[in-house]
Amino acid sequence: MVRNSKVITSQKAKEIDIKAQQAFGISGLLLMENAARQIAEEAVKMLAKDKKVAIFCGKGNNAGDGFAAARHLLVKGIKPLIFLAGKKQEVKNEAKVNLDILLKLKQKIIEVKEGDWKKVKNIILKYPLIIDALLGIGLSGEVRGLFREIIPMVNSLKVPVLSVDIPSGLDANNGKVLGCCVRADKTVTFVAIKRGMTVANGPKYCGKVVVKDLGIPL
Repeated sequence: MVRNSKVITSQKAKEIDIKAQQAFGISGLLLMENAARQIAEEAVKMLAKDKKVAIFCGKGNNAGDGFAAARHLLVKGIKPLIFLAGKKQEVKNEAKVNLDILLKLKQKIIEVKEGDWKKVKNIILKYPLIIDALLGIGLSGEVRGLFREIIPMVNSLKVPVLSVDIPSGLDANNGKVLGCCVRADKTVTFVAIKRGMTVANGPKYCGKVVVKDLGIPL
């Protein structure tokens, strides 16, 4: 379900991000922090009594939003279980800053590789909410490798899912499933709805779409 909102392409979203940083001097870290607060607030709304969340992170900016959201959840007394699809040293830029903060806070980060997900499936079933921070709006080719294992596993758990910006595996422009896609119960997206959320498979995979601002004037 998509509420009335401006609809933009992934390219337009990137242009807005670049303008925010270059024209207005809003740093990438500040944008990520603003996104993280919104994600944490939406996650809290989806939780009942059991105050814990499993967060699935990739290695890019989408993951950085997830890492920063984990910190905000910790502040709220909610314990996150964080799975990193790769190795810590592969995380770069603003995402690395937020990952490093979590490590300094002694937050456990579970690195996983292909074949590991079957081992942790039973652990994840004990969590009442999953945050999908695996892949963002920049995805254009087919989902491959480790992500091809993670996404079907997440969908098989029947645990409520909150996707960050867009469900991982959905083309942000045309709404096509790029091999496989997280089926979200809610998607918190930023600045404006991405076109792919409104066409083809988009509505089916996004669930309820909530648009949040990042402090960027359009």
